Amino acid sequence: MDLSFTPEELAFRDEVRDFIADKYPPRLAAKVRESKHLTKADMEEWHAILNERGWLASHWPTEYGGSGWSTVEKFIFDNECALAATPRIVPFGLSMLGPVLIKYGNEEQKRYWLPRILNGDDWWAQGYSEPGAGSDLAGVKTTALRDGDHYVVNGQKTWTTLGHHANMIFCLVRTNPEAKKQQGISFLLVDMNSPGVEVRPIITLDGEHEVNEVFFTDVRVPVENLVGEQDKGWTYAKYLLTYERTNIAGVGFSVASLERLKRFARKQRRNGRPLDEDPLFAARMARVEIDLENMKTTNMRVIAAVAGGGAPGAESSMLKIRGTQIRQELSALYRRAMGPYALPFIEEAFEEGYEGEPVGPAEAQAAASQYFNFRKMSIFGGSNEIQRNIISKMILGL
Repeated sequence: MDLSFTPEELAFRDEVRDFIADKYPPRLAAKVRESKHLTKADMEEWHAILNERGWLASHWPTEYGGSGWSTVEKFIFDNECALAATPRIVPFGLSMLGPVLIKYGNEEQKRYWLPRILNGDDWWAQGYSEPGAGSDLAGVKTTALRDGDHYVVNGQKTWTTLGHHANMIFCLVRTNPEAKKQQGISFLLVDMNSPGVEVRPIITLDGEHEVNEVFFTDVRVPVENLVGEQDKGWTYAKYLLTYERTNIAGVGFSVASLERLKRFARKQRRNGRPLDEDPLFAARMARVEIDLENMKTTNMRVIAAVAGGGAPGAESSMLKIRGTQIRQELSALYRRAMGPYALPFIEEAFEEGYEGEPVGPAEAQAAASQYFNFRKMSIFGGSNEIQRNIISKMILGL
């Protein structure tokens, strides 16, 4: 694989940079760089800007609204967005449900749901994990029993990221309780405004309301909201997870974090010299940069496989493992670089309009919060231990 950019690709990079400079609101850039809490409206604003340009669904086929970009162009776009501190595009509808509907949905579902994902009419949540069924998703106990033209759903989902913003949720549900573990599971689209749906917040270690519990009590869901065939949902779930795990790798975010860390380490002084000249700190930075360069290559190979009509396989598990390890190491190094200023964090400081006194450098405000938040990365989307099992089975046949 040739990793050097062609003149055409460099021209595309300039086009992306010009677009971001022209269309990306400085107010949003400041909030992202300062690690302020983003509102639902903030995230929807950037989503709408990209959709208007036709740059939102870079990995969808063009007939469904995709950008038609090459593998390298997708990589360039993600990298430039991360360096410009744009908000993360919420992945649940665009990067998870969308590919499943394109591959397994019927034509009516594609015509109805895909445009609504693009134009922001629906905010989707993911209903996979349950108490006792996280990395082992085949153990889901939420049931959906057929009753005429509806399924009646009962059960609980947990760790539902941004579910408090969502009006729709795609769920793994057990439609045949008598079947074996990986069988009897279906993929169902549920309106969260339906009677019997309750969302309860979970406050994480960094004080954020990012995840939730969702309860279903006799929730009636139209049969036409079943994706694919009944009892075949495990196949669709695995297909979706490969996209989720690739997305979790966050290559662009790691590139931007490393650049930020390098800038700070050059101006931060310890024992009379710049921090980036400290042998131990410099060695850790070099190690994570080498790992990141290796991951870039793997990421481009996965994107190329998807562009060729395939789906990520064991490579998505590799990306998930290394991507989360790299992001955790970068957050740990950034916190270490801040020294004692990284110890405290004031929860109110992450709200827009906070006028209190900062503790230490402005860059220190989010160091501890991000460090705590990133601890979860090696667990969600299928724990890294589970990913190693997947790799050993798919590649080594163990």
